[in-house]
Amino acid sequence: MLRDARLAFGFRQVDVATRAGVSQSYWSRLERGAAGPAEVETLAACGAAVGLRLAAFFEQRPGADLPRDIAHLRNQRLVVGVSAGGGWRAMPEATLPDDGPRPRSIDVLLTREVRREAAVVEIWDLLVDGGDAMRRLEAKVAATRERLGPEWHVEGLFLLRQTHRSRALVRELAPLFAARYPASSAAWVAALLDPARAMPAASGFAWTSVGGDRLIAARLV
Repeated sequence: MLRDARLAFGFRQVDVATRAGVSQSYWSRLERGAAGPAEVETLAACGAAVGLRLAAFFEQRPGADLPRDIAHLRNQRLVVGVSAGGGWRAMPEATLPDDGPRPRSIDVLLTREVRREAAVVEIWDLLVDGGDAMRRLEAKVAATRERLGPEWHVEGLFLLRQTHRSRALVRELAPLFAARYPASSAAWVAALLDPARAMPAASGFAWTSVGGDRLIAARLV
C-alpha cells in the first residue's frame, strides 16, 4: 500500500521518509511489512507523506473486511444524510474540472440551487499538517467559485473528527482557527439541517463525532 502510493507520485523512499520524519531504512521496512509496532503519530505522518489516511494502516491488515477509509466514509455519509434535510444536493468526491492529470476532489460538494449556495466540505480524521489542510480547502473553494460563477455564493466548511488529540490541537490554535473560519459553527450546522436557514457568509469549522454519527458545533472563541 505505501509502496504503491509512493510510486504513484513518483517519489523515492528517501524523499517520503524525509517528509515523514523517519529514516529511509525504517520506511523500507514499513513498505515490506517488517517494521513491527509503530506509534499512531508515526503511521499518520508516513501516510500523509504519500496521501494516505491513517485508517488505511489498520483496516488493510489480514482479515480486515471494512474499507480502508471507513472512518472517512462514515463522515461523508453523515454530511450527505444531514444535508438532505436542509435541501442540499450532495456530491461526494466531486472532482475539480481542468485540474491537471491528477485532479483534486472535494470530500463532499453541497449545492442548494434555490439559493445559489455551494458548500465545499472537507473532512479530516486526523490533522498531521494543519496548514496544508487549510490551504487545500481554500484552494478548492476558490476553484469552485470560478467554476460556478459570480451568481453563486460559495464557502468552505472544515470538519474535523472530535478526538482528544484534535480537541487539544484546536484549543491550542483556537485564534488561528477562528481567523480562518470566522463564521458561526452553530449557524453552519443549522444551515445544513434547515432549508430555511441561509448558509453563513464566511467559511466555518465544526466537529464530527468519533463514531461519525453527529455534527457538533465548535466554540473557537
